[in-house]
Amino acid sequence: MMRLAIFDFDGTLYEKETFNTLMDYLKEHPTYGKRYKKFYLSILIPYLSYKAKVYPEGNMKANLMKKYLNALSGLSEEQISTYFTEIADQMKGDFHQEVVQRIESHAQDGYYTMIVSGAFTPILNAAVAELPVDQVIGTDIPITNGTFKRSSEIYHVQDTRKKVVIHDALKGKEIDWEGSYAYGDSYVDLSVLDLVGHPVAVRPDKKLRRIAVDKEWVIIE
Repeated sequence: MMRLAIFDFDGTLYEKETFNTLMDYLKEHPTYGKRYKKFYLSILIPYLSYKAKVYPEGNMKANLMKKYLNALSGLSEEQISTYFTEIADQMKGDFHQEVVQRIESHAQDGYYTMIVSGAFTPILNAAVAELPVDQVIGTDIPITNGTFKRSSEIYHVQDTRKKVVIHDALKGKEIDWEGSYAYGDSYVDLSVLDLVGHPVAVRPDKKLRRIAVDKEWVIIE
């Protein structure tokens, strides 16, 4: 039977939040920085609506991801790949080293290692290319005729969708769920953490910390 080690990215492997990094990078980019103002104005209403608690968090996050890609509309697949690889290279210095060690240790012990995140898949692939990760699942960027178009829809991998995409990816495989591990930092990671026999909370938010303490899970600070 296959044993898994499933890792979240933001706040778990990567100590920061990817979307904040994306915003800063676009703002300072020597070529695409001129697109930042229009992008920033486009996200104000959904973000303020979320803060006013009239717009669900999941919808807000998916909306922001789509609007970020809209700021890159018209770029070729190669240009988008280069753009996200440059961001990923900057991220590697902010990896949580104990989590990196856990990935390496699980891989050595024969676990099937997975990164499951709402971050864009090209960033994830580039960021973990040097780590022993067997499968990366993120938010894919739809490319049509070699470019990304504003009309393209995305499937943002978040919350309970993570559980769905994990099961889809492992369809037909026999999994030792009780012997598997999962790592996450947020309450929204609970659907994945509850899948396994060894859930690990990494610098958890308040809601997840309460659950982790109550259930006596391992907590990495």
